[in-house]
Amino acid sequence: MTRQLTYTKKPFVSSILLWMRTDQPRSKGMAYWKGPHSGIISATPGFDEYRQIHLAEKNPGLWPDTPGLETAIPADRKVDGVAEVTFQSVFAPLLGRKQTAMAYKDEINVFRRTLLYAGLPGTPRWYNVAGPNEKVGARLLIYIRKKDNVGTRAFRTFVTGEFVETVAGAGTLKELRTQTFMPWNQKLWDTPNVAHDNPTDQRYHASVIVGFADDAAAKEFMKSNAVKELSSTLSSVASAVHAYEVSEALTYVKDSN
Repeated sequence: MTRQLTYTKKPFVSSILLWMRTDQPRSKGMAYWKGPHSGIISATPGFDEYRQIHLAEKNPGLWPDTPGLETAIPADRKVDGVAEVTFQSVFAPLLGRKQTAMAYKDEINVFRRTLLYAGLPGTPRWYNVAGPNEKVGARLLIYIRKKDNVGTRAFRTFVTGEFVETVAGAGTLKELRTQTFMPWNQKLWDTPNVAHDNPTDQRYHASVIVGFADDAAAKEFMKSNAVKELSSTLSSVASAVHAYEVSEALTYVKDSN
């Protein structure tokens, strides 16, 4: 890297992985999520940004095949979307308890499984990689599962260090966000009538969002030598890297409420 990467630390971010109900068309579920369900979440006080990350229906896994790494996304665990909520402060979630209760009750209308991941306060990083008027035309959402014998601190250092520096140097990014997660705990989001099964060997420990000007730039990034070289290093600290294609990202900010 020839330039210094700068970033903004976010006080607290929650990412809820979502699986649509299978007893109704997926398109119907996505539409409900965009409409009535988004109205509940976007009315929550104390949030800075609410983003719906819709993942493409066909997502076999875009990360290059790498010995020692699971890069193919298992069909039965393939995520449909992610609700990413960035709060104004670490205490802000307490302000939205009424809306959270409504979201709890509404989940059964659209989702069959929901899993909440969150990092320690101040650990989510939104990097400054593009100008304010530059548009993101394509995104990839990358989930990483660390190896059992790798410590949390060493893993976090790898993600925010070598991983970030390599992907930032592999293409002209329009967006770069990282989160390293605390150990998953069902009690943080134990909604009724919705599954929360999350076996230890299926859990994630970090996520990285990379944004590009268009699909061509995203594909070029995934084929780059930098990504291939990173894979060999990844296999020493991670057991799985699942790279999802994002079909759409809808963003609601506090000023729009």
